[in-house]
Amino acid sequence: MEKNDNLILTGWGYAEYVASAAVALRALDGRADVLGVSRRRLPEYLTELTSTRDALRWKRIYILGVALSGDPDALASALAKLKARGVKVTWISAISMPEQVAKVLEGKLDVEFREGSLLEAVGQAFGNDVAEFIPFTSVGKPPRDRRATTDVQAYFTLIEAAQFYYRNYQDEALYATAARYLANGVRPAAWEADVKRAVEHYDRYGGRELLGKSREIAMLQERINRVAAHEHARVLILGESGTGKETVAQQIHTKSPRRDMPFIAFNCASVTKGLLEDRFFGHERGAFTNAVERTDGLFLQADGGTLFLDEIGEMPLEVQALLLRVLEGGRFMRIGGKEELTCDIRLITATNRDLPRLVVEGKFREDLYQRLNVVQLRTPSLREHKDDIPIIANAWWRKYHDNHVLKDEQIAALMDYDYPGNVRELINILDRATALEESDFALIMREHREMNAGLSSGLELKTGRVPDNLEAAMRLHVRRVYDKYGQNITRVAEALGVSRNTVKKYL
Repeated sequence: MEKNDNLILTGWGYAEYVASAAVALRALDGRADVLGVSRRRLPEYLTELTSTRDALRWKRIYILGVALSGDPDALASALAKLKARGVKVTWISAISMPEQVAKVLEGKLDVEFREGSLLEAVGQAFGNDVAEFIPFTSVGKPPRDRRATTDVQAYFTLIEAAQFYYRNYQDEALYATAARYLANGVRPAAWEADVKRAVEHYDRYGGRELLGKSREIAMLQERINRVAAHEHARVLILGESGTGKETVAQQIHTKSPRRDMPFIAFNCASVTKGLLEDRFFGHERGAFTNAVERTDGLFLQADGGTLFLDEIGEMPLEVQALLLRVLEGGRFMRIGGKEELTCDIRLITATNRDLPRLVVEGKFREDLYQRLNVVQLRTPSLREHKDDIPIIANAWWRKYHDNHVLKDEQIAALMDYDYPGNVRELINILDRATALEESDFALIMREHREMNAGLSSGLELKTGRVPDNLEAAMRLHVRRVYDKYGQNITRVAEALGVSRNTVKKYL
């Protein structure tokens, strides 16, 4: 395969970056590689590049719109090394370079600054008309701009899918493919099969991803990556409702050798115990009234792939015995059938219940628990990684508000809450603010507390137990009363029979 001697570096998160890369690709007759990189990552990436053979392969590097506001000294050092190797770097932007950065980088790269949009700046730098690319530069407010053609909307989805794949699976190829398709005018009907599958995957799971840079999320992602490679290892996912257990299961599947096979998710609490056996194993024609044809159960539907059973703690004991038999022998029969069937699946289960406690109470089989609990993962509650709230909230807000981000005071209002409903509750609040067109998040949060005051607002009622530590229990109770009375410290103090200073202490 012919090697490209040009590299195009663009930013992440905006459709205009991809459209601009497409303009540059067309001007270079497609002889360029495309890579998305953040402003913080840029100095680090260029530094790494100076120690690889790629630095010798690429003779020209075009940086499109990526702000040079990372570490300027590291950036200057990397650019100087690239220049010494004969690599010419050109920065194209519609936003001028800060004066202090310009001094540090003077003479180390070419600067192409143009007034207007990034797309126009790239077009002028390469001498290309950009009119046909303009429709691809703005996603539009929800619902998406109805004036946009079907092809334009399809490209927006592809760009979003590419970013999703990078964030969740460290897959950079789809981003470059989106730019190349756009440059070459490849219509969605002609997209390659793997690209179409990626878009379908994003359509199904794009609203489910583990966002955040906290230690807790990083550790969870690292364990997901480890266990995903072992395609037969069973996984038990524990965590509160709304923490993303199905998202974890789906990521394990997509990062595993089974990624091209089915991923079947089923909630064990969604049907009565009398129907669970049928859902698991299927039935033969005539096995019971209304059984007019043979059906495959979940195990056969997931054959070769992954079966995810959510709320496993709600499974009746009778069905637990059937599941255990399959796990031990690897064989089962349809209801009314005589032929033993086999399937090859990875089983992932999840619950927000205390399974060891259920075992002690005789409500869950210990032998089944041991079979399921080969690898155990825990999804952290949102209050354990509150520093990720701005990332999660802005990711949702940008998607539905034309790439705008939340203001500092809006983020501050969101941070001042413990989210017993976890990420799901956070998204509901953002959805409510959108539906009401309310920008005052302090008001939204105050109303939210009042709406939920009667719902076990204390975390002790959510988890079913109060902390053993007296100090922790007192703080928890004060927080519950604080939320109940709309954070009015005077009313809280009166209700508790203590001083305002005491309330402040425990808050």
